[in-house]
Amino acid sequence: MKIPKVFISYSHDSQAHKEWTMNFAIRLRNSGVDAILDQWELQPGGDIPHFMEQNLASADRVLMICTGAYVAKANSGAGGVGYEKMIVTADLMKSIESAKVIPIIRQDGGRTVPTFLSSKYFIDFSGADNEYAYDELVRTLVGAPLFVKPPISHDLFKPVAQTPAEPTIDNVRMVMQVVVSLFEKTPDTWILYAHVLKAAPVSRILLDFAIDEALQQGLLARDSLNRIGIRSSGKEYAVLHKLIRS
Repeated sequence: MKIPKVFISYSHDSQAHKEWTMNFAIRLRNSGVDAILDQWELQPGGDIPHFMEQNLASADRVLMICTGAYVAKANSGAGGVGYEKMIVTADLMKSIESAKVIPIIRQDGGRTVPTFLSSKYFIDFSGADNEYAYDELVRTLVGAPLFVKPPISHDLFKPVAQTPAEPTIDNVRMVMQVVVSLFEKTPDTWILYAHVLKAAPVSRILLDFAIDEALQQGLLARDSLNRIGIRSSGKEYAVLHKLIRS
């Protein structure tokens, strides 16, 4: 699978915002996305407009981190003295394919985007819990939708209940593969939830859903310390589904 290249466009509103953006980019890279950020790529003395134009052209997607300051500068197409003057303006953004741009809402108390992107679907990162938003973003970037598009049926009166949405991944198999892999590497009976979360290829919320499903099927167990263990039926599942080396 091709690794998607993503250019992150943002304004240097504050040190806290710069740190949030860097952590966001790090998490994207940890999720298999080639995130391009000026804090890594652009050195003092570098040509800022060239850096932006080159990466905008070569990126598969452009993520616009929309704060109040960013939106104001993009709308005016102007800036002041200093680095913040060099954020992507409306004229520059209009020259690239519009489908490449994904607005990321990062404002407190508002959900505005630059005027020329007002019709675009945005992803909301303005709240405290952004796991759903992050999962949606990564799935969009890597081309892995949560559900499979169903085929057109010739049975006009078939109830929807008989054709439920089919997920693109088997959540139980996914979480069992992660837990079994960790279990094989440790002499302990129980595995820390934090280790499962770190190894899982999905967001925390989706991981919790997967764990709950495996618990309901009697494959996993959870103790009072929120550690995860494998039941006998879970070990049988691992062998049956070839999750371990023979």
